[in-house]
Amino acid sequence: MTDAATAQDLAAVWLTLKLASVVTMLLLIIGTPIAWWLARTRSRLKGVVGAIVALPLVLPPTVIGFYLLITMGPHGPVGRLTEALGLGVLPFTFGGLVVASVFYSLPFVVQPIQNAFEAIGERPLEVASTLRAGPWDTFWSVAVPLARPGFLSGAILGFAHTVGEFGVVLMIGGNIPEKTRVVSVQIYDHVEALEYTQAHWLAGGMVLFSFAVLLTLYTLNPSQRART
Repeated sequence: MTDAATAQDLAAVWLTLKLASVVTMLLLIIGTPIAWWLARTRSRLKGVVGAIVALPLVLPPTVIGFYLLITMGPHGPVGRLTEALGLGVLPFTFGGLVVASVFYSLPFVVQPIQNAFEAIGERPLEVASTLRAGPWDTFWSVAVPLARPGFLSGAILGFAHTVGEFGVVLMIGGNIPEKTRVVSVQIYDHVEALEYTQAHWLAGGMVLFSFAVLLTLYTLNPSQRART
């Protein structure tokens, strides 16, 4: 393995970990209120919102990437807005990768948290209400601690799913070294160049990482085994 290849591989690993960390934090912030609403609401829109959240589970990544590319491009509504704000367009930037990854990994965070909220039941919340706890206090003091296994599962799955992305990040980010080239794209480049040794190193690392993620998930939250 040459020094140049090693440097590029390390840059791809660092960028992937950075992307997964940022995306996981954003997903927890965005996904928690969505999961709480889906777990508690009786609105007729629950099915619609739940289906939208779950779309990345069934849509090909290239379809999601294509429509995000159109939406965030210079002629799309988001692209026009970001250009008007002086931010430029998001495709082929790290920011674009973050937005695309948030959409693509959303169900992997929302669904475990939603299941955890639903498993709490009404009793603990009713008890908190009788003790004069407000909705905000009940949420943070009762619901969130009881739903901790769901948050743990969601964070682990969201991080791991972002690390393993390929189609969406390639569509939105392209293949720019040290800017948008993540590990999955770097492996693809090695295979295209018939650099199987380098591809083995990165792919083997991904296998070990995936195994470690699942082992951690099953060890810390055994109930997740029934749902994965």
